[in-house]
Amino acid sequence: QVQLVESGGGLVQPGGSLRLSCVASGFDFAAYAMGWYRQAPGKQREWIATIHTDEQTIYKDSVKGRFTISRVNAQNAVYLQMNSLKPEDTAAYYCNVDSVKWRPSWGQGTQVTVSS
Repeated sequence: QVQLVESGGGLVQPGGSLRLSCVASGFDFAAYAMGWYRQAPGKQREWIATIHTDEQTIYKDSVKGRFTISRVNAQNAVYLQMNSLKPEDTAAYYCNVDSVKWRPSWGQGTQVTVSS
């Protein structure tokens, strides 16, 4: 069964940090680029970062320099280190395969709230 399980969200003050984790199962994790996405209330889900199978990374401009995506294939895991968080980063965060050919169903996500 294909599954994505995100964790690590929470409430953090502006300027703070969080590290999100996503563990995948049921598919050949190492063979796919993985991405992090987020959805703020009342807005569409948006892409924020991708790590390719060769560990090259790309970021949405608004998070570049503040967020770092990484992966550990042996753990079927992808991570998102988020620093210098801003209130506009408040959203539910999701991981998924970054491919136009195939993508599993979305997991439950993990909520990040940035507020003082």
